[in-house]
Amino acid sequence: QVQLVESGGGLVQPGGSLRLSCAASGSLFSIYPMGWYRQAPGKQRELVATITSGRTTNYADSVKGRFTISRDNAKNTVYLQMNDLKVEDTAVYFCTIDRGGGRYWGRGTQVTVSS
Repeated sequence: QVQLVESGGGLVQPGGSLRLSCAASGSLFSIYPMGWYRQAPGKQRELVATITSGRTTNYADSVKGRFTISRDNAKNTVYLQMNDLKVEDTAVYFCTIDRGGGRYWGRGTQVTVSS
């Protein structure tokens, strides 16, 4: 069973920064693609960023140049560094791992950008 636990969310002013972390349980973490998704109130869940085992990254156009996804395989952890946050970045952020033909989700962490 895979478990993902997100942390690092909170309230930040526009233009501020946050770093989200996602700790994964299980072995062979390094070989699986991981990602971050978000869901704002009243909206569908959307892709934010993904990272492969080879550290190839992909970003939604709305966050390119502001967000950076990275992974530390020694710690079984994936990160999302978020800079220059905007009000429209407000959402619950979810971590995912693609493993064994399935996608596993964390419970999410709330990010609120407001003045």
